Amino acid sequence: MTASDNPHRPQVPPTSAPGTGATGLASPETALSDALSQVVHEAVRASLHESVRSELRTQLRAELADVARKQRRRASLYATAGAFTLYAGAAAALTLGLAIAVGLPGWVAGLIVTALLAVVAVVLRNAARPAKSAPGPGSRPTSEGAAEAAVPPAPRGAPGTADFPAVPATPPGVTTPPATSESPSPRAR
Repeated sequence: MTASDNPHRPQVPPTSAPGTGATGLASPETALSDALSQVVHEAVRASLHESVRSELRTQLRAELADVARKQRRRASLYATAGAFTLYAGAAAALTLGLAIAVGLPGWVAGLIVTALLAVVAVVLRNAARPAKSAPGPGSRPTSEGAAEAAVPPAPRGAPGTADFPAVPATPPGVTTPPATSESPSPRAR
């Protein structure tokens, strides 16, 4: 049995919080004040959020523009150096050809320089390729592994790769007859 259930005890109305009436509900002034406070809080928060976001966006754009400008300058310098290197290599090849042409006909000197440049290109290409791992001791390549090693990988975008869907063996809508075996069926005997 609780104190409120006791009929001999006088009922005392509960004390109300400031801004509330005897019923415990908020007074209209307090409700309006709370609502106004909430609206102002949300507006200030949204305004602050947007101003911080725009300031960060502006700073990020400025930093990215600076980095991009530096990278463009570096790339143009590398391209210019590459062009001058190409012309220097051509001049060196011409000089070598003229030096060889002193003792041989001009066309032979040109052929020799061309062969030398081709050999250098092949050596440099092979040096740039990653080394292939050799099979371990005691392991024999299987015919399947040898076949895979003999077939080069499909180029990017070739049929059957992820970039390009595989072409079906038969056109759409064409049905193929069921496969029959070479040997006669037991019913045909």
